[in-house]
Amino acid sequence: MATGCGGSTGEAAPSGQGDTGATKAPTIALFLPESKTTRYEAFDRPLFEAKVKALCAECRVLYSNADQDAAKQQQQVEAALTQGADVLVLDAVDAAAVAPLVNQAKQKKVPVIAYDRLISGIAYDYYVSFNNVRVGEMQGQALLDALEAKGTRDKGQIVMINGATTDPSSADYKKGAHNVLDGKVKVGREFDTPDWSPDKAQQEMEQAITALGRDKIVGVLSANDGMAGGAIAAMKRAGYDPMLPITGQDAELAAVQRILTGEQYMTIYLDIRSEAEKSAELAVAVGRGEKPPAATTVDNGTAAIPAFLLDPIAVTADKVKDTIVKDGFYKVADICKGEAASACAKAGIG
Repeated sequence: MATGCGGSTGEAAPSGQGDTGATKAPTIALFLPESKTTRYEAFDRPLFEAKVKALCAECRVLYSNADQDAAKQQQQVEAALTQGADVLVLDAVDAAAVAPLVNQAKQKKVPVIAYDRLISGIAYDYYVSFNNVRVGEMQGQALLDALEAKGTRDKGQIVMINGATTDPSSADYKKGAHNVLDGKVKVGREFDTPDWSPDKAQQEMEQAITALGRDKIVGVLSANDGMAGGAIAAMKRAGYDPMLPITGQDAELAAVQRILTGEQYMTIYLDIRSEAEKSAELAVAVGRGEKPPAATTVDNGTAAIPAFLLDPIAVTADKVKDTIVKDGFYKVADICKGEAASACAKAGIG
């Protein structure tokens, strides 16, 4: 898969079983925010494109990745509108600042679907994501469970490594985590991490260890797996063995392996297939002029946005087999490599 290919275009090839002239084959523009997080290029893009092709062989998908650059994403959206996109599926780099882009689309009567991140400041057609406050609550509860099991909840402080402030989902994850953690454990240091960067998360964890003292930290709330990897690198450098309990999200392959080997406590498994495919279904439908009913609405501060919110799943080592492996999210051969091979055998995976 190409990464960070802003403005790249994938075109579904026509087939004899595609749409007839009586059925519109819309041009759908998909915009993803960055490629540092593995999921976007490895899962969201190919799953979305495959579903569109399955539903509408003659549909065209214009794909762009903004590489965490809001100005670049603006250019990509404007270019897609110029190229005649009939629908925008937008995972915004800065979801609080893209209302003018959505307004440009509305002026051209082009429907907008907010993908994964809730766009604020303007009304639009649909929002497809996960219950993000619930994600944070699950992470917070998992960390508390781990601390209780170790008997360390009241014997030190935790570090919270939150996501980028430009992503409104980060605020939801943080809110959910605090809903569970506040009053039950002391937060020694808390960071909002630009770009969801694993490197910056490593630096933040190093700062926390220096400021609080190596033996004063009992656990880490990391909002996603990439940043958890950065924090774990910092803990390794500081000599932690075993690692402190640390949370994650996205079920990245490296994180699943870390969970099995005991370096990471848990991840939040998001069924990205369902999210990508639901968004593709909506895009094809609204591109053809249909208006599918939404399961619920979400208040974005300006309007009640028709929404589809999917359920997250908390996964610890004992649940990998019955979730990630069972769903075929990764091949067993890819998980059970190197240091993870013996851990897989112990977990009954193989």
